[in-house]
Amino acid sequence: MLHKESVKSLDVQSASLQSYIGSPEKQKTLYKRTLFVVSVSQIFGGAGLAAGITVGALIAQQMLGTDAYAGVPTALFTLGSAGAALFVGRLSQRYGRRAGLSAGFMIGGLGAIGVIIAAIINSIFLLFASLLIYGAGTATNLQARYAGTDLANRKQRATAVSVTMVMTTFGAVAGPNLVNVMGGFAHSIGVPSLAGPFILAAAAYILAGVVLFIMLRPDPLVIARTIESIKQEPSDKGHLTTTEHTENKRGIIVGAAVMVLTQIVMVAIMTMTPVHMRHHGHDLGAVGLVIGFHIGAMYLPSLVTGVLVDKLGRTAMAIASGTTLLLAGLIAAFAPGDSMVLIVIALSLLGLGWNFGLISGTALIVDSTETATRAKTQGTVDVLIALSGAAGGALSGMIVAGSSYLTLSLTGGILSLLLIPVVAWSRGGKR
Repeated sequence: MLHKESVKSLDVQSASLQSYIGSPEKQKTLYKRTLFVVSVSQIFGGAGLAAGITVGALIAQQMLGTDAYAGVPTALFTLGSAGAALFVGRLSQRYGRRAGLSAGFMIGGLGAIGVIIAAIINSIFLLFASLLIYGAGTATNLQARYAGTDLANRKQRATAVSVTMVMTTFGAVAGPNLVNVMGGFAHSIGVPSLAGPFILAAAAYILAGVVLFIMLRPDPLVIARTIESIKQEPSDKGHLTTTEHTENKRGIIVGAAVMVLTQIVMVAIMTMTPVHMRHHGHDLGAVGLVIGFHIGAMYLPSLVTGVLVDKLGRTAMAIASGTTLLLAGLIAAFAPGDSMVLIVIALSLLGLGWNFGLISGTALIVDSTETATRAKTQGTVDVLIALSGAAGGALSGMIVAGSSYLTLSLTGGILSLLLIPVVAWSRGGKR
């Protein structure tokens, strides 16, 4: 009896898949619905990400009674996000986006709950372990941008990425602004005030996971994979397959290189700018304003960037990314330390250059992968992005300590120029 019921269930699922495979209109509707569902989850995910990051260092500082290890929380959830990116990518590859993304957000929510318990019982070991798990939310928040591209055609992919990134902005802006409110709420229920934002993070991540688990049906990656396998059946053999495979490898390398380079440059200069400003007498309000402009420039231009990447091409926008980051590095290096206007311009350009690089690089990865291996490859690339960001942050302090902020900014600007030969190499391969 059980066997008959399972066969019947599989038949129903197969019929549902077939109805999408044979209908371009249903595929288009599912594409739009997927974008909507992912966008809703990204609002919650952005809030969870930003709320936790805002006070993670302060909790460690309070527990340890020293500033020496205040940077450990950021390092831990960055490391956790790298491992989780691999896990979410592999899970999505095997079971679909719905399983991978919902699991990643749920795990991030459990990590946030662990941070709250650690603050209540004053356990630094539980805090560090929980922050590692909390990093799963960061990785999932980044990987969700791929879900909207599964059913997008080549001319829609960058736009699909940009829509989800803009939605992340709403949550990322709301999260830090609710820090005081959540701190007061936490205090009222007998939880340390600094753990308040993690209550928001836990609720936001778990809600994001629930939204994806309930609403992301049918799974866009499963549909896309089935469609691609049907299209490829007549041309599985021959020289063309080998050529495409080589070009795909080149495209993956270029897309990954674009995102890794932009991440290193952006994180390195961003990390040391607050320190540079404090050395020149700027208060915390001024630092917050500059970082606010920077984060806004990272995400808000996404809708326009996505259209430009789809219209002008991936390589043109990758070159624009390197040029913008170079300009940001030059302005940051030579701007007078007391000039708020020039620092704001430099950090805004830094965010914009990162935005160009992430969206063009993401589109290159999607273009260069087949659905059979896409999610696994995307997870691996996001591991590299997370680790490169951690390396950029760590090296930036060493460069400034050994030399100066000017040297760091110039180094970052010059490093971004490597994007041009990387892109030239990719075009040479196409010829």
